[in-house]
Amino acid sequence: MNTIYVNQQIRLMQSTGQSAGGGFSRFLIGEAPPEFLLEIILRAGIMYILLLTVLRLMGKRMGGQLTISELAVMLTLGAIVSLPMQTPDKGILQGLLVLVSMLALQRGFTLAGILSPGTERITQGIEQVLVRDGMLDMEKMKGENITQHQLFAVLRQRGIKHLGEVSRVYIEASGLFSIYKAPKPAPGLSIFPDQERPGQALHQDGNLMVCKACGATAGTPHTYGQSCLNCYNINFEPAIAP
Repeated sequence: MNTIYVNQQIRLMQSTGQSAGGGFSRFLIGEAPPEFLLEIILRAGIMYILLLTVLRLMGKRMGGQLTISELAVMLTLGAIVSLPMQTPDKGILQGLLVLVSMLALQRGFTLAGILSPGTERITQGIEQVLVRDGMLDMEKMKGENITQHQLFAVLRQRGIKHLGEVSRVYIEASGLFSIYKAPKPAPGLSIFPDQERPGQALHQDGNLMVCKACGATAGTPHTYGQSCLNCYNINFEPAIAP
């Protein structure tokens, strides 16, 4: 029994000594070999590019006021700081290295955008016209994952009642909307919800019909079942007078 107890004490002292000697090294790099630090740089670069690609595919509205690359950095930073603080076998030096890598990538993309506008268009995207002279561009809205309800909500916040009041609506690369009102409003599609379109609130132009999907005018007279020449929709309603 005494021999077993002595052996246990020796092993405990040896493990304690090794822990004390290697504690600082484990604090910095964890239990991974030093070569793993180079792999971290490669992993960080690959994940950054993948995250940037996914955010671009999800649409500009995911970015809000941030650019796509800035949002990618912010999301990545949130994931970076958690593991070094909570996982015993992960050293803080690895997390710091990834943070520096993210900073270098972001600065690199910014510098590349300054030197080459083409690079900025690839990484950030470009603005798109969603409304042109009171008519929705259905293809551009589909490409930007913007629905009619989402766009109309933005227009209502600007006090606009129908599309005839709008000259241009751009969705910027940052996901924000730029709205330009028409100098001389024309008849157009109401942007109020269907249940909020009482005849007494908006004066309808009974001589002109507009497509309920894109706002294109149908002309007079309008034949039932006639399709829109712009989007081929068959649902029309009277235009709202300017």
